[in-house]
Amino acid sequence: MMNKVVGIAMLTFLACGQVQIMMSESIQSQTTQDLKAEAYRLLQQGIQQYQISQFESAFQSWRQALTIYREIKDRFGEGNALGNLGVAYRSLGKYDKAIEYQLQSLAIARELKDRLGEGNALGNLGNAYLSLGKYDKAIEFYLQDLAIARELKDRLGEGQSLGNLGNAYRNLGKYDKAIEYQLQRLMIARELKDRLGEGQALGNLGNAYYFLGKYDKAIDYLQQVLAITRETKDRLGEGQSLGNLGNAYRDLGKYDKAIEYQLQHLEIAREIKDRLGERTSIGNLGLAYYFLGKYEKAIEFHLQSLAIARELEDRSGEMIGLNNLAVAYEKLNRYREAMISYQQALTIAIEIGDRNVKGYALANLGDLLSKAKRPELAILFYKQSINVREAIRKDIKKLDKSIQKSYLSTVEDTYRSLADLLLKQDRIMEALQILDLLKVQELEDYFKNIKGSDRSAQGVKPLAPEQSLSDKLLAVSLDNSQEINTQLANQIQQLPKSEINQVPQYLNQIPQGNVLLYPFILGDRLELILFAPNTLPIHRTVVIKQDELTALITELRSVLPDQYSEDFREPSQKLYKLLIKPIESELINNKTTTIRYAPDGILRYIPLAALYDGKQWLVEKYRISNLIAYSLSDFSPQPQIEPSILAGAFGGKAGERKFGQEPLPATIAEVRMIAKTLPNSNTLEENAFSRQATERDLKQHSILHLATHAEFNTGSPDNSRIFFGNGDILKLREISDLSLQNINLIVLSACQTGLAGYSDGIEILGFGYQVQKAGAKQAIASLWSVNDEGTQALMEAFYSELKKGDVTPTEALHRAQVALIKSANYSHPSYWSAFFAIGNGL
Repeated sequence: MMNKVVGIAMLTFLACGQVQIMMSESIQSQTTQDLKAEAYRLLQQGIQQYQISQFESAFQSWRQALTIYREIKDRFGEGNALGNLGVAYRSLGKYDKAIEYQLQSLAIARELKDRLGEGNALGNLGNAYLSLGKYDKAIEFYLQDLAIARELKDRLGEGQSLGNLGNAYRNLGKYDKAIEYQLQRLMIARELKDRLGEGQALGNLGNAYYFLGKYDKAIDYLQQVLAITRETKDRLGEGQSLGNLGNAYRDLGKYDKAIEYQLQHLEIAREIKDRLGERTSIGNLGLAYYFLGKYEKAIEFHLQSLAIARELEDRSGEMIGLNNLAVAYEKLNRYREAMISYQQALTIAIEIGDRNVKGYALANLGDLLSKAKRPELAILFYKQSINVREAIRKDIKKLDKSIQKSYLSTVEDTYRSLADLLLKQDRIMEALQILDLLKVQELEDYFKNIKGSDRSAQGVKPLAPEQSLSDKLLAVSLDNSQEINTQLANQIQQLPKSEINQVPQYLNQIPQGNVLLYPFILGDRLELILFAPNTLPIHRTVVIKQDELTALITELRSVLPDQYSEDFREPSQKLYKLLIKPIESELINNKTTTIRYAPDGILRYIPLAALYDGKQWLVEKYRISNLIAYSLSDFSPQPQIEPSILAGAFGGKAGERKFGQEPLPATIAEVRMIAKTLPNSNTLEENAFSRQATERDLKQHSILHLATHAEFNTGSPDNSRIFFGNGDILKLREISDLSLQNINLIVLSACQTGLAGYSDGIEILGFGYQVQKAGAKQAIASLWSVNDEGTQALMEAFYSELKKGDVTPTEALHRAQVALIKSANYSHPSYWSAFFAIGNGL
């Protein structure tokens, strides 16, 4: 169980609106002219102070200028001063005040028909909303700013708007779009020889690649920024670049290098009196020492960062500092101090409406209470944490841009810890709900922007005794927690089991004969949760260490694809005893026909169909379909549509590589066989099989069959992709951009559909999710490379069954696999068990 450290965010290079001063041509008194000249001087002075990060001094200069402009009733000057004050407020972290002043500036610009001033105000409003995390609102203002810049042919302003749009899209997790906008901004900056703009674009490109986890590429861009800031003597930008480089090296595990860069950032921040930069660099130093295991040193830096945050009245910085301080305290078993700091962080998070940190603080308190043997209270804090995160996901917000992957635990740990505690207390339905939400959370961690549903947004319902405590969480301390936990435990024990294990109504819509099977891998055991409609769920505990289970799965996965080996029998039977035997009687009693399977972690690499009881394969007994998450599924009966297939073939000539890939000449025969088997079919072969042609013809068909190379690889979603016959590529992340509302089924049949390496199998879950998100009901793919003859035999049997009508894809696949098992040439599981169904379809 790992605590959640809140990372200090990468510093974004934002382009603020440019202030333009124009002197009125009207004849004025000497006094008025003198006052106007003084106001102008103050505006310029403020700009100079702002550029060297003297934000407070700049604020005072602009405040004096505003007073003068109002005194002499100079509306144009007043608008400029208001806009600059808004910029200053944003730099001081007072975002609501920044918005207030920018709106006043915008009103004056529109009154005076000052289009340039209007664009500046709109851009700065976008910046303020970006700082508040309201990215959609920021984009709305940036687009208006961009339109004005293009209308005025203001290339500098256009570049700034494009860069700001890129930042907003990056924060929404739309990294490809972010990079596209930053590259446009970079092109304009270089065209204008705008070195400042070039540095900002390069810096934001570095940030985008950083959030994609491509740290080496991020470092390359950030080094270019650093060179420009030093050339232009931009000390603020130089400090930001050094800090961002430090963050990237920290994520690469190069903590000494990270510390070196953060110390340089700190030196510059102190030199230019950039207190916000000083706080940020000190906090990042604390994180670096934390990951080096030097917790005392980490605490020292976090306390310094915390002091500056309080001095600046930076409530967000104070909250982050308190959370990270508490995590370090906990590592040193200083639980009392840790709990106090967590509670203080939670208080601020609630006060300022920061739901991200609220979720982390609640989770960390749950971890601490679990360690202190207060399980009922720990469950309550975990539930509150998860419900916060599910509510955020419903809003389609970027869940957390400052919590970095790879070296930090994700919120996934909270879901797993809660499910573990609930199962130990036989609170099975609640545990099942948590495991289902875990699937959605895993997808969010993978794709970085996963929308939940009305079901998932509800989170997990607190029991009545928990509900009565929900608004008193801030009063829980280490000293009183034992007594509160005992009272809560006693109240829960008095509840009827039907209330504790209340089944959501939509779960009972699962057709009779269908069951949900949710295995859950823990360090010391395997938990099996089985749910059948109109019954309470059951769970069975299988004692096996995670390492042993992983070794067994890896052994089976390594021998299943080998058609010449019989070594699959022993590991297959062992896994049958672990996964099926403990629930076998329930499967029989429920008259099960179909298992809706939601595998956990590395189990995703093993087809359930290939488990063997010594006499029969599991697929001979049951239809099997992999489930993404029941909270994202629709179990209502779907009308059967006559199959109409669009089939694409990669093709190629034997012995000649095609677009860097092995040729697949047999795919031509495969798609022609499909066209002969089913009427209303259309084939796209070789170069005619392009992404554009496929997307064009989608609406006329109900099945999309792709006989081509497809890869599900570990790591980023961009590592997994589908190839077209003309060399086009469709990345896993892009599948959801397709319009698949008319598609009932997607089939990936090519022999090179496979996996590279083992992790948690999220790339498989991600494929199913993307297909479902795009509108398709179900997908069929393979877990390893199957030879041409075996693939063609399975597909011929599959489509022959589908042709009979009133047969679901799951049933057709089941019948095809059984047919191959009974065949003379393809009975080995390497041929038939690789293919699995995933998605919504029954």
